[in-house]
Amino acid sequence: MTAARRSISPETGFQWNQLGALAQKFYRDHHALDWPELLLRLSGAQAGLMRAVAARSEDELYGRPWYGKWTKGRMIQFNSASPYANARGRLRRWLRERT
Repeated sequence: MTAARRSISPETGFQWNQLGALAQKFYRDHHALDWPELLLRLSGAQAGLMRAVAARSEDELYGRPWYGKWTKGRMIQFNSASPYANARGRLRRWLRERT
């Protein structure tokens, strides 16, 4: 693995085991934005991610390890769809507990 790949982090100043603290920073950084602006930004980020994935071959995404034992495609999933699935489960559990 190259030095550049070892240094990949979720955000400058944060390690992979500090995602809760990173989420809190995100909330602080974006607290003043209204719902329509947040949705617009989410839509733009999703479109950019879809373009980035579509520009890569199946082999580049899943054919070889990219970060440790994980392929580039799997790391994209870990850091995009998986957190939303986790949040959806937490929200459903929270709603069940409130009713």
